[in-house]
Amino acid sequence: MSAKKTIKRTPVAQQERFFARFNLGQRWEHALLFLSVTVLLLTGLPQKYRDMSWSQDLLSTPERLDLIRQIHHIAAIVLTLEAIYHIGRAIYLMARRKMSADMFPNMQDIHDAWHMLQYLLFLRKDKPAFGKYNFEQKVTYWFLFFGLALMGISGFIIWFPVQFTQFLPGGVVPASKMAHSTEAVVAGIFILIWHFYHVHIERLNLSIFTGRLTEDEMRKFHAKEYERVTGQPASKPDDK
Repeated sequence: MSAKKTIKRTPVAQQERFFARFNLGQRWEHALLFLSVTVLLLTGLPQKYRDMSWSQDLLSTPERLDLIRQIHHIAAIVLTLEAIYHIGRAIYLMARRKMSADMFPNMQDIHDAWHMLQYLLFLRKDKPAFGKYNFEQKVTYWFLFFGLALMGISGFIIWFPVQFTQFLPGGVVPASKMAHSTEAVVAGIFILIWHFYHVHIERLNLSIFTGRLTEDEMRKFHAKEYERVTGQPASKPDDK
């Protein structure tokens, strides 16, 4: 009798599954936002804190001050154009029903925030399940949206005081200076502490650069969105 040959089958490696998060245009928008805001902070804070030694060293001559202001104004124009494009594109896509309203706050965000607070206080064992955007991401988006709008309006009033005071009271100029510089400091602190923590410390989220999330990330951080897209439960059998 001839011996039967045993054929060993090599298990096929399972490919990692990815889900689209941000398209190329959104990633470029984020890059422009990051660069313009960074330049605005680096050129605006020295002008706010003129009494500090490091600011005096940087703005030691009128030529340097003029150069810093020119760079600040160019970055402001870039940010303004990017904001106009962002709002215009969003309105167009929503009017054509090609963009969802997932980024708008709703009652579920209040429930999720309360659920998360209970979890942080050890009153609940589980974190809330989120959709495409969680309440923390919405806070970041809308805080920066209104903060940048305030800085943009006040910044242009400071830049063109003569034109604006032709139809606005003169007190709007010093008020704009106070609002502009104060909001810039608040926004800088918010980005460095809140946004940086939730994106890079709590977990290394690179989706704004890669444009995608892994299946494990979708299951863990966007369970409801995962279930909506795939029609499958977010929790694995071995997670129970």
